[in-house]
Amino acid sequence: MPQIISIHSFRGGTGKSNTAANLAAMLAKQGNRVCVIDTDIQSPGIHILFGLGGEEVQSSLNDFLWHGRAIEEVALDVTPDDVRANSGTIFLVPSSIKPGEITRVLREGYDARQLTEGLRRLLTGLRLDYLLIDTHPGLNEETLLSLVISNTLLIVMRPDQQDYEGTGITVRVAQELKVPRILLLVNKAPSSLEPTALAQQVEKAYGCPVVAVLPHSDEMMELGSRGLFSLTQPSHPIAEQYRGIAAQLA
Repeated sequence: MPQIISIHSFRGGTGKSNTAANLAAMLAKQGNRVCVIDTDIQSPGIHILFGLGGEEVQSSLNDFLWHGRAIEEVALDVTPDDVRANSGTIFLVPSSIKPGEITRVLREGYDARQLTEGLRRLLTGLRLDYLLIDTHPGLNEETLLSLVISNTLLIVMRPDQQDYEGTGITVRVAQELKVPRILLLVNKAPSSLEPTALAQQVEKAYGCPVVAVLPHSDEMMELGSRGLFSLTQPSHPIAEQYRGIAAQLA
């Protein structure tokens, strides 16, 4: 049965999009058909991780929301060669980086329920095994509707007091919406914090499983979003952890 996974953070800067893209690669490398959709329409960017510049995004989620195109038609095949070699496929539904499209979002908004219906259509139209939703940080109508249809919510957080408070709000909302599975990923942890103790602390605070504690990585920072870290450095410990997270999502 196809799985819908929302990848969310209460605040920006947690590494949410990097997480979504790398998990998509790990799931697809298992031979699955995976689609990532960028619903952060106000500040899109995940396309860069798949090697696309903004000027190369010729079709986008905006075309579905405002210009009448079928959502399956705006999905781009962004499958890396080593993923395709394992019989996997990655589709990307990007959001437009055009200033006019972004200002239209800010000025007019859009029909969040239309987006929800589009997400469901992607599952059948692309014959997906997994749909990963890269959400807009914080809580708004479209985020809440995406949570309602999700099988799993993966909350990405940093060991930071503002993130702790925001994650608590998100967990409570997801529980009220009866999301079947809520998981936590602690990202960008400093080396001074012991990972097992930190995971236990976070699990106790929120009553949700922690799938991994990922350390701050200079190597990932140096990559600067110019590709998928789990594929460019497959033997790195963080790449190993991404594989482990993907196994828990399966």
